[in-house]
Amino acid sequence: MRQHSGIGVLDKAVGILDAIADSPATLAELVEVTGLPRATTHRLAVALEVHRLLSRDLDGRFVLGPRLGELAAALPDPLVSAASPVLAWVRDETGESAQLYRRDGDVRVCIAAAERVSGLRTTVPLGARLPLTAGSGAQVLCAWLDATALSDVLPRAEFGERALADVRRRGWAQSVAQREAGVASVSAPVRSPLSGDVIAAVSISGPIERLGRTPGQRYAPILVAGARRLTAALAA
Repeated sequence: MRQHSGIGVLDKAVGILDAIADSPATLAELVEVTGLPRATTHRLAVALEVHRLLSRDLDGRFVLGPRLGELAAALPDPLVSAASPVLAWVRDETGESAQLYRRDGDVRVCIAAAERVSGLRTTVPLGARLPLTAGSGAQVLCAWLDATALSDVLPRAEFGERALADVRRRGWAQSVAQREAGVASVSAPVRSPLSGDVIAAVSISGPIERLGRTPGQRYAPILVAGARRLTAALAA
């Protein structure tokens, strides 16, 4: 339910932004969704456009503007801020490159990493967008998805519901040459300290020759401990 601040013009402007966040809209569609008079809707939408909070697509519809992304990027991400020392600890304990993944729709995004300092290593660039259909990080992020979201992923995935049930039971996932030939990985879920929901996956990855074909047996306790450290850091 939309909240009201008592400042009418601000509430109306936020109502317009909320409507655009759902989908691009023409002026007529904004009037219909917000219930505001056409003149008021036009005046506020144009003012928001001047401040780059709204923009227009190629069809002339209003869309969210670039200033919103700039403002969001200026805020520190508490998950990323808390991850740096934890990933460094995981890397040092395992001797392997460590990553933190967060789900974004039907992909997972590497939002933080601590690279192995020497020797053969598996590098996942910050911002890399990997599929949710393969790899231990994908398994962790999928294992606690709701049924609707999971039904969109499983038909294309390299793992099935039985594998995800094992992930939920053990509390970690492993993969061997599932996403990339020659690469093994182990991942554990990071949970929100408030809701307990899985919000990210902490992972290590490296060559199969070094991690072996059952890497979870050796590395899972470290990954699980690292994930718990990250949840504790968020709580603090």
